[in-house]
Amino acid sequence: MLTWPPETSSRAFGLLWDLSLDGLFRQSDGNTNLWCPSLREVSATFHNLGAHSPTLRPLGPTQHTGSEASLSHSEQQDALQEVALDSSLNYICKFLTLCALAQPGAYTDQNLLDLIELLCRAGLDTRLRLLPKTDLQQLLLQLLENIREWPEKLRQLCCALSRASDHHHNLLALVQLFLDVSPRSRQLRGQLSLLVMARLLNQQERLSLWQEKAQLSSLCQLLSLMRPSSLRRYLGPETVLPGQEQQPKASAQLDHKVCYLCHSLLTLAGVVVSCQDLTPDQWGELQLLCMQLDRHINTHIRESPQAMHQTTLKDLAAQTYIRWQELLAHCQPQAQYFSLWEGV
Repeated sequence: MLTWPPETSSRAFGLLWDLSLDGLFRQSDGNTNLWCPSLREVSATFHNLGAHSPTLRPLGPTQHTGSEASLSHSEQQDALQEVALDSSLNYICKFLTLCALAQPGAYTDQNLLDLIELLCRAGLDTRLRLLPKTDLQQLLLQLLENIREWPEKLRQLCCALSRASDHHHNLLALVQLFLDVSPRSRQLRGQLSLLVMARLLNQQERLSLWQEKAQLSSLCQLLSLMRPSSLRRYLGPETVLPGQEQQPKASAQLDHKVCYLCHSLLTLAGVVVSCQDLTPDQWGELQLLCMQLDRHINTHIRESPQAMHQTTLKDLAAQTYIRWQELLAHCQPQAQYFSLWEGV
């Protein structure tokens, strides 16, 4: 229905919406009977709207045809298609949110995990770039609330979402799809950010990522690996051959990649800390984080008018340091820290 011409799909969706609401309001015994689309139907709809495939994985480059003479007409058609796509994607999020609210038990926990992953992949799909972010975020919040075995499913969901892309920019954007407005979304943001950082730095198997109250200690270890020089060695082998000096242009490109990766990692680190319910016994770990940030990142970034990406990273590091210092000021340390300083 959503792939029909806009004027037709709009009226059809309006009818479906009205019928669904009418059916809900007419339920006198509280036993709702609302049609909820299956995961396969949602996936097929995204595919029909232009996603790479029903599983949202690339099929290959899109073939374009037409001459320069028909360019203006083609641009007009593209504009109309974008308007139609925006409306269709809005319909999807709106109706799925209605389903999630009216019939929270319509989907099993596994269905909910698969649907959340599908929606997140759709949010990263370049051909669905008009996916309404606010509507999608509200839908994701409700789907998280509908998961019945939440503690057990959190790890499975984080692992699936961390594999949704291989690029740090996309993974950061995926984390930001989940708003920091509910306990579950907050927990997912923090745990997923830590897992993504560990994956990008190849530390998944070396850290205790899933132990309770171990997030800050794991983050301390990851911060020590985020030094630009360390990231440069990590990214460098693809650019520089052994025994050869780096060309100025290649060196500048590598420096830009390093700062770009470090910026994403540092943003994720900020998410991890902001999602913690800090207690006085974590004061020492937070202070160590501030020291690690200053030691491994702040002091290793040189600002330059010719390299704004370095200045941008330096600003983010400074802002992050200030936020963490403010948290320290509001998180009273345990008496052992005062005793330690009194004995010095």
